[in-house]
Amino acid sequence: MNIILLGKDGQVGWELQRALQPLGKVFALSRHSNANGLCGDLSNYDTMFSLFTKISPDIVVNAAAYTAVDKAESEQAEADIVNHLAVDNLAKLCKSHQALLVHYSTDYVFDGSGDIPWSEKDVSCPINYYGKSKRAGELALEESGVKFINFRTSWVYSTYGSNFIKTMLNLATDKTQLSIISDQVGSPTGASLIADVTAQVIRYYNLQNSIRCQELHGHYHLAPTGFCSWFEYANFIFDNAKELGKVLAVEEVSAITTEQYPTPAKRPHNSRLNTQKLQTQFDLYLPNWQQGVIHVLKELIHGK
Repeated sequence: MNIILLGKDGQVGWELQRALQPLGKVFALSRHSNANGLCGDLSNYDTMFSLFTKISPDIVVNAAAYTAVDKAESEQAEADIVNHLAVDNLAKLCKSHQALLVHYSTDYVFDGSGDIPWSEKDVSCPINYYGKSKRAGELALEESGVKFINFRTSWVYSTYGSNFIKTMLNLATDKTQLSIISDQVGSPTGASLIADVTAQVIRYYNLQNSIRCQELHGHYHLAPTGFCSWFEYANFIFDNAKELGKVLAVEEVSAITTEQYPTPAKRPHNSRLNTQKLQTQFDLYLPNWQQGVIHVLKELIHGK
């Protein structure tokens, strides 16, 4: 089985390089050509056409995305190219090759209102351009007729790349006082969990007959169990980092509202995701969010 992995250098892509290996021959690519002359630049349609012709993939896992939420407000064309137009082209290529397309989206396709976890059946209504571009990509999947599995996730972190855990540790090392938003709630989601669930889903999918596979196509919410605010998340990081022997300068952590910390892009207050469909359809269980955070803290602090 030939698997094309796009976006190999991102947080999720980095973990997918590991998780997908047992499933088949993995061609892990970035937007730059590799030693074999293969390139995974989503925005270059000729390059993508050539890539599909050379590899003839059975599965394409697209972990490439424009993820600069605030920049997207002023770089709308750039966000649209990667998150929407390139996805539309990718979906058409996958359909022509009869390949399954595994894609990743975000809770930002919803408006972030209320306090009930979002289900796949809820109406999308993004409140910033990043969310709009990701929803446009989802619509491209739906309208293309491609076989697809789309994971919506949130608050992604890992030992690799930039994320909230690393930012908080850096700030807490230098500053004695910090103010953290307390009225946005979600589930910190490890890139390793996303990668492992992706591999498990593909493994399960490949064991099913064509009728069952058809039933499995669509959108799924992927996040660990439990929820917290950014304020609670930060305090969890600090408390556990100290227990692991990390010396921190921070002495006081204050809770603030979203309005007290304005950003170019509006942020959803409710990023909770209902993951029941994913667990039921693929017969799997999801860990609590604390487990993954502690694991990454141990790796960051002790290198293991």
